[in-house]
Amino acid sequence: MNESKTMHISAEAAIEMWHASRLSVTKVYEMSLEIIKAQDSVIGTLGNFSASIGKAKSKKTFNVSAIVAAALTNGTVLRYSASLPENKRRVLYIDTEQSPYHCQKVIKRILRMCGMPTDKDHESLEFLALRKYSPEERIEITRQAIYNLPDIGLVIIDGIRDFVYDINSPSESTKIITMLMQWTDERQIHIHAILHQNKGDENARGHIGTELNNKAETVLLVEKDSQCNDINCVRSVHIRAMDFEPFAFRINDEALPELIDDYVAGTKGGGKPKRTKFDPYTDISEPHHRIALEAAFSKKPSYGYKELTEVLQETYGLVSVQLSNNKAVALISMLKCKRMIVQDATKKYIYNPDFVY
Repeated sequence: MNESKTMHISAEAAIEMWHASRLSVTKVYEMSLEIIKAQDSVIGTLGNFSASIGKAKSKKTFNVSAIVAAALTNGTVLRYSASLPENKRRVLYIDTEQSPYHCQKVIKRILRMCGMPTDKDHESLEFLALRKYSPEERIEITRQAIYNLPDIGLVIIDGIRDFVYDINSPSESTKIITMLMQWTDERQIHIHAILHQNKGDENARGHIGTELNNKAETVLLVEKDSQCNDINCVRSVHIRAMDFEPFAFRINDEALPELIDDYVAGTKGGGKPKRTKFDPYTDISEPHHRIALEAAFSKKPSYGYKELTEVLQETYGLVSVQLSNNKAVALISMLKCKRMIVQDATKKYIYNPDFVY
């Protein structure tokens, strides 16, 4: 059934929908198929939609690229894993913000994350650049693609704000969210939408953001780490399933998102995310860092993570810094971010005496 643009519903049609909407305790209803997970937590099922929010330049598109790469390979990328059925392997990516040149860079990034060649199109990835169109045109193009592309399972709408003229319009917002629910239900697909975050809090922007929060099965927040702008953290703001541990990534030398092991995020709570009070960058001077690190790595040239935690607790004590386990974890994250310690080819940690503080 394609959507009608008329607002009036006849009594006969309403009665038909009423009867079709009846549930019965004796009928068998199938559980929605789980297709996307973060770690072991379900964030996306067929017949539903989810969202990513974040402030400008928080690497939301990089994060979603990882979800798409996982879907195209039915594998694991960053902390995302995908398991799309064989008749739902195609991904439709809608971009409303970027030029064709920059959209092509996103395509190539996704293919590189999949380990696939970038000199030919992937048959399971349909990428549409819709920046030049009006909101009505974007909606209709997306509708036709969703209803006419075969084997579609996942749809990304990178910039759902551009499907409306006014993000604070209740009527426009309700219309778009209703469309998402109808499209996902009728086509048994999953839609993941991207929206900017309010500047003053962690809520999605505008009335359309409120509607997304209310109706989405999962809302992911992508934000910069408070201690290092090169690190981006992903956590859930809302999730129907079991929650997952926040994880983080940085953009590596190949311009691809790279998972950061052993990342520990601030405590999740209402309003802005709370951070630990201990700040190893401001609370410990550079000379004290050097003394403690030189003492630690004079004992051994390299350490595994657990060993490193223990030795740093000992050597930072020499400069009167007492480290609990949580503080040691925060310290190691900062040392890695500032490249005061780096990992060698065996993934062990070594001291970088040439660091710039």
